[in-house]
Amino acid sequence: MQRNYWAAVICGGIILTIGIGARQSFGIFQKPIAADLQVGRELWSFCNALALLLMGFLAPFAGNIAERFGSARTIAGGGVLYVLGIVVVGLSQSAAPLILGNALTGIGMAAAGFGPILGVVGRAAPPMKRSLALGIATAGGSFGQFAIVPFASISLKLLGDWHNTMLLLAAVSVIMIPLAMGLRETRSSLSAAAGPRKISSGEALREARDTPSFWLLTIGFFVCGFHVAFVGLHLPSYIGDKQVSLDILGYHFTPLELGGWAIGAVGLFNIAGAILWGWLGGRYQRKNMLALLYLLRALVFLLFIVLPLSGASVLIFAAALGFLWLGTIPLTSGLVGFIFGPAHMAMLYGVVFFSHQLGSFLGSWGGGKLFDLTGNYDAMWWISVALGLITAAMHLAIRERPVPRLTAAAMA
Repeated sequence: MQRNYWAAVICGGIILTIGIGARQSFGIFQKPIAADLQVGRELWSFCNALALLLMGFLAPFAGNIAERFGSARTIAGGGVLYVLGIVVVGLSQSAAPLILGNALTGIGMAAAGFGPILGVVGRAAPPMKRSLALGIATAGGSFGQFAIVPFASISLKLLGDWHNTMLLLAAVSVIMIPLAMGLRETRSSLSAAAGPRKISSGEALREARDTPSFWLLTIGFFVCGFHVAFVGLHLPSYIGDKQVSLDILGYHFTPLELGGWAIGAVGLFNIAGAILWGWLGGRYQRKNMLALLYLLRALVFLLFIVLPLSGASVLIFAAALGFLWLGTIPLTSGLVGFIFGPAHMAMLYGVVFFSHQLGSFLGSWGGGKLFDLTGNYDAMWWISVALGLITAAMHLAIRERPVPRLTAAAMA
């Protein structure tokens, strides 16, 4: 069991490293694509927003398919679609293939993303280690952000062409497909995860629908998506607009490079952040940790927009936000598993994740839309602060306890 548990954590973490890392690098292509195709920023923002929306909309179905027909097959199929989507984007010369390619990456990441992968990890890990295991797997996405976004930024500078850089990312992403075999599950492990009374997918959805805490968690996760999509896609452009550069040890980081390294720094510090918040979720109430995390996010955003902007402040902001970046995922997914049990965790987390991606859609597309309308990102920064404060209060109202079905089974 321990071998399977670690195999799932390691393989799942590497898949997220590549998939999430490549997706997070799309922000550095904002200005090159707009200049090449002679369009505003709304087009690329919409393409990314559509991908994020599809990823969220299809996540519950992908989780259900993984539970019915096997996680490894589902994740491998998602990897194929993801790679194909990046290839289509790389070959694009107009808006239509850009939209199609992003749509394929969104569908692919629904099947090869957090929902199915964390579902396997949650079922494989021992209960006392589950929150930490989810945090370690989630940290894979952060490491990809640290490693792949700067890699893409440097490649874009060296190759001087966004098309070839995209195709290079597609080649790297092929590795996701064979790694899915490390997430195979046996029927006996799935049956054991179902618990004393196995319920159908429909019953699990109705049970969640009738649980107020599930709705609070779902609505709150919307804000997480809004934050990360806005920052991930638009921070490099914001740095470029402000012409913020940095000189370290004789090397000059251009605004384009600094934007890539800022997103990479978010990922680097979130490696520790995701594991830390996952560990805290095993020791304290997850809802309280989520409230604290969103409150700290709001404070970090506020300080960034009111203090003087410089290369140093950009990296400090990225580091601080990194500790709070994907720490929501092990806490939120762990809370779903704790309240409803691990049997239908992938599907139910997929529902919550859809809300996250609705927020991602608005954060991604809304940032580009407001920029084209106003010429700056000021409104988006203040909206991010307000949403962080509201969400912190919402999580305090969650009742962190198993549903009556699990409580009755435990007593029996």
